[in-house]
Amino acid sequence: MAKNSKTTDSAAADGATENTQAMRQLIMHAQYIKDLSFENPNAPNVLTENTAQPDVEIGVNVGAKMIGEGQFEVLLNLTAKAKAEDTALFLVDLTYAGVVSAPNTPEDELNPLIMIEAPRLLFPFARAIVSDMTRDGGFMPLNIQPVDFVAVYQHNLARQQDAQAESGEVH
Repeated sequence: MAKNSKTTDSAAADGATENTQAMRQLIMHAQYIKDLSFENPNAPNVLTENTAQPDVEIGVNVGAKMIGEGQFEVLLNLTAKAKAEDTALFLVDLTYAGVVSAPNTPEDELNPLIMIEAPRLLFPFARAIVSDMTRDGGFMPLNIQPVDFVAVYQHNLARQQDAQAESGEVH
């Protein structure tokens, strides 16, 4: 009998966890291009000459700010710089944004939810814009690989902690 009651208690605890997670949600109210730049500084030469395989450097950053009661603007910044040998091929800078809210989310879970899940939802759209932009600029479409937004979040937290530690030091 005791074994069955433990199973029931465990099932009830699992149900409570599922209910808490089911109540927590992220709502995307709007998404839009906040800033967009594409530079093709050496056209038309780079488009007509045979160039070496390009070296492409990708940058990803995430930011957010509260814009109203329970609403946040999440900014996903994607940058790409391509060059062949010493010649710049293209420069892309996209800030893609979304307005999100997370009702019923406990305060201690809000920051990771906003800074990880919201960019994860925005990324496919931003990725498509970058791909189209590079194609329309005369190059092969740049298909950015999926991003680990947990790692981006952890990197940003570490940078903030380092900055706070440095500002707290007496020189």
